[in-house]
Amino acid sequence: MSIRTVEQLSDKLSDDLSWRKKELTEVKSLVESKNISEQRHRALIRSGVCILYSHWEGFVKFAANSYLEYVRLQRLTYRELSTNFLALAMKEKLKEAKDTNKPSIYIPVCDFFLSELDQRCSLPKDLISTASNLSSDILKEITDLLGIDFSHYSTKSVLIDTKLLKTRNTIAHGNYLIFDIEEYIELHKEVINMLDLFRNQIENAVIRKEYLQ
Repeated sequence: MSIRTVEQLSDKLSDDLSWRKKELTEVKSLVESKNISEQRHRALIRSGVCILYSHWEGFVKFAANSYLEYVRLQRLTYRELSTNFLALAMKEKLKEAKDTNKPSIYIPVCDFFLSELDQRCSLPKDLISTASNLSSDILKEITDLLGIDFSHYSTKSVLIDTKLLKTRNTIAHGNYLIFDIEEYIELHKEVINMLDLFRNQIENAVIRKEYLQ
């Protein structure tokens, strides 16, 4: 479904986050079960950490590209876009200029800024990537491109990079790692909070029309 209205975007984010939370809640209830062996507990926790990470990365990518889709369908001119979305729209032109030593390649870029800013913008689809490793640095890049505030996550870099990403990678690469239940429950809580925060930031940005110049 195309995302043309604030309501459509909000519904799409809510629906996507809802099934993720339900699955995470199911896993958490299994981890908290009392009538299973210690070995099974460890296996559940290891699996649970991987699922926590997958939903964190999956929702950030989904929500970011949904916001991009919403802006893409607002029929705006380049001049109307905020600078971060203008940078996204200009990505290919700027990349082409960056990858060559020929000064002449910059002429079309200059022409664009001089004469094409009042044309309807063309934003690419599904441009936001997590590179399958959503570190705090990549998250900052995404928030910068979307024009939303990264400072809420700046104190969580250790959690994102070590507790979540590094632990997931260690487990996913087949290495043995013990992660106790208290750590898992705390990580579950933090991930849910960050998912809610990211959704709220995008919804607020749309309501406030922060994508406009």
